[in-house]
Amino acid sequence: MTEHFISMFIDDELDLDQKIEFVESLHSDAFFKTEAVALLRQEKRLRDDPVQLVPPAVVRSVSPRRWARWLSPLLIGLGSAAAAVVLFWMTMLPNSDIDAVQPAKIHRFIIYRPDISSVQLTGSFTGWQPTAMHRIGDSGYWEVEMALPGGEHRFAYLLEGSQRIADPTVPARERDDFGGENSILRVAL
Repeated sequence: MTEHFISMFIDDELDLDQKIEFVESLHSDAFFKTEAVALLRQEKRLRDDPVQLVPPAVVRSVSPRRWARWLSPLLIGLGSAAAAVVLFWMTMLPNSDIDAVQPAKIHRFIIYRPDISSVQLTGSFTGWQPTAMHRIGDSGYWEVEMALPGGEHRFAYLLEGSQRIADPTVPARERDDFGGENSILRVAL
């Protein structure tokens, strides 16, 4: 009950009769009085202006020139690092499509070609740049996993670096502008 009175007193929710009862109970219970005073002091500190808590000597000792001496190189370094991160991030986006960053889904591309010594994947999601696929042991299968945003993507495989073929397991295809075929992959997120 005493904690309830302390809270109501601090929040100014007591009428005059309740305030009188509160003050009288303070004199009869030392713990109640100590707790109420501690909470009131804490509330006073919380309501104080934080600027007043800084000793004036500390404020006077930090001149603008001292700030500029160590802050300028720090800001230049942080700005350079931020620019490098943004540039790196921009180069990693497929098709340089910076305006439409979407969540991605991992897709595993796999093809069975035991007679081939190298397979690459190329598509709209790689900017049509070839990406090496990895042989799965001696099984004749080649694979690569890529993070693809939702939507429709075109792709093809490059065998031995030059022979371009559509994915034989994907029925959706279209002719490209160079007389070849691309597979069409629809990714739902």
